[in-house]
Amino acid sequence: MSDSSAKSKKKSRNKRMTVPAIQKMKSKGSRITMLTAYDYTMARLLDQSGVEMLLVGDSMAMVVQGHENTLPVTLDEMIYHAEMVGRGSENALVVVDLPFPINHQGVHQTVVAAGRILKETRCQAVKLEGGADQADVINALVTAGIPVMAHVGLRPQTVHAMGGYRIQRDRDQLIADATAAEQAGAFSIVLECVPPELAKEITELLRIPTVGIGAGPHCDGQVLVSHDMLGLNCGGYVPSFVKAYADLKSVIQQATQEYCDEVKEGKFPEE
Repeated sequence: MSDSSAKSKKKSRNKRMTVPAIQKMKSKGSRITMLTAYDYTMARLLDQSGVEMLLVGDSMAMVVQGHENTLPVTLDEMIYHAEMVGRGSENALVVVDLPFPINHQGVHQTVVAAGRILKETRCQAVKLEGGADQADVINALVTAGIPVMAHVGLRPQTVHAMGGYRIQRDRDQLIADATAAEQAGAFSIVLECVPPELAKEITELLRIPTVGIGAGPHCDGQVLVSHDMLGLNCGGYVPSFVKAYADLKSVIQQATQEYCDEVKEGKFPEE
């Protein structure tokens, strides 16, 4: 996107996206865009390019910290990165993942942890993995004034129990999870690795927006890990549903190699 087009997008959206505005997009039939961000620079670039929601995902454990799954990242680390993203974002609604296993430690502790996120960052909502089993937690957070995005289907935080990253096909369970999350007060819900026709059925059933990742084209919005979208994956697993819109990995490597060559050959810095 050119600087001029980015500026025009910014002018057309001169105030921060809100939870009601996201929900209204579903009723208007407007598709919702969401990408992950973990630092100030990336948040600012994505925010100025027109994305409606930024997710400070626990996926940072894998793409930033180099772990094999999302489990090791801590609440303090999530807050540290969320604060940077909050400062870099002026327009998008910023959502922060509750890291494992906070939302399984009881309603009180979850509200305290989510409250810290909103108090110590400039972010506006939290996301937690779970549906029917987390309905009481979702309700408590919403009652406390903390907007909640739910997450059903494949739940990366339960990868060991699920036996790996697999498509989730249990129709009855997925519908029960999605409807329970809505009834508990979630403002939106992520559907991960759900068959497209089932994702379509759930999207049509719910009044709140669905945001898909590996769930086909029928959701109200889509989310991707920004590193995957930009072609910045460094040897990790890339799901088949990911589309890379650039190859920044090659660009960075080429620029670095040219820098190293010029330093070694005495060409940089110039006189």
